[in-house]
Amino acid sequence: MRCPFCEYNGTRVLDSRPFNNNKSIRRRRECEQCERRFTTFEMVEEAPLLIVKKDGTREEFSREKVLRGLVRACEKRPVPLEVLEDVVNDIERELRSCGQAEIPSNDIGEKVMERLCRVDEVAYVRFASVYRQFKDISVFMKELEELLAQARNSQAPSLPKE
Repeated sequence: MRCPFCEYNGTRVLDSRPFNNNKSIRRRRECEQCERRFTTFEMVEEAPLLIVKKDGTREEFSREKVLRGLVRACEKRPVPLEVLEDVVNDIERELRSCGQAEIPSNDIGEKVMERLCRVDEVAYVRFASVYRQFKDISVFMKELEELLAQARNSQAPSLPKE
């Protein structure tokens, strides 16, 4: 490791600790020549995850963009930021584990809606109305009826199996 102060190519590690939920390592180093200390971070280099948009263009996956959409949908709702960050982490983990380098953008939208429905139904409807670009109130009502039907089915008591 090259010293950022004197450019000498020899340093020693004084301390190493996990950082960013064990996704990287923080190292305190000292230059063997000028004896100044500095910090470095080491992390696994992940292959880029490309998102294929509806118009065919590609852009790199942005967890910040997904989080912004969730925060906007949950505005004035009792949903902690940590829950939304967990949703983004879960979606990114699922996307990376599928083994594909390119993911259609509508897959991400569906994953967000699936998880948001479990977090907050009002936020789900907000997100769905923008994501699915409801053309009129009848399409919006159909989505609400499906949501209500799902809620009723999940609350229905199950009958004992014989």
